[in-house]
Amino acid sequence: MERWQEARVFDQMHRLLLAELNAAGEPDWSRACVDAAHVRAKRGGATTGPSPVDRRKTGSKHHLITDGGGIPLNVITTAANVHDVTQTLTPVDGIPPVAGRIGHPRKRPDALLGDKGYDSKPNRHELRRRGILPVISRKGQPDMRGLGKLRYVVEQTFALLHQFKRLAVRWERRLELHDAFVSVGCSLICWRRLKKSLPS
Repeated sequence: MERWQEARVFDQMHRLLLAELNAAGEPDWSRACVDAAHVRAKRGGATTGPSPVDRRKTGSKHHLITDGGGIPLNVITTAANVHDVTQTLTPVDGIPPVAGRIGHPRKRPDALLGDKGYDSKPNRHELRRRGILPVISRKGQPDMRGLGKLRYVVEQTFALLHQFKRLAVRWERRLELHDAFVSVGCSLICWRRLKKSLPS
């Protein structure tokens, strides 16, 4: 229980930094970008499974949602063999209420950008029900023109996140401990972004 409470502290730190960024006018709420990346799980544990991209070695998958400028809003961890389409809504619903400005805290982007791995009619319906425009490439059709350029920010954020060796390879068997390290990584990315936004 104590370890779980300690892990939640890092979630609060991430939330506070998001509020500071919001107060500085940094987040781009006009769109959010979602993507997933595999990581090796050296010691197995909760939410691990055979990786479809790494000779079926045991792994996990990070599902990341960023704002339109690449600020990490939420990351969830699943087993490596969990399909992206099943995790379209979970990162969206997991965005914390972001304070920092007058009015109600913000937690919904205007649109969600995703590749064909997130294409499904039920997901599109649920996004619209939440007031979010789905901008997702459809299977069997050419990719939307310019979508890759807009979604590139989430790949950049993944690169920043996985520069931390503790996140590029999962060593923790306990999910809450691994997710705590993920929250620390997101917080560091937000802190660096905030420092750039502050007047020198």
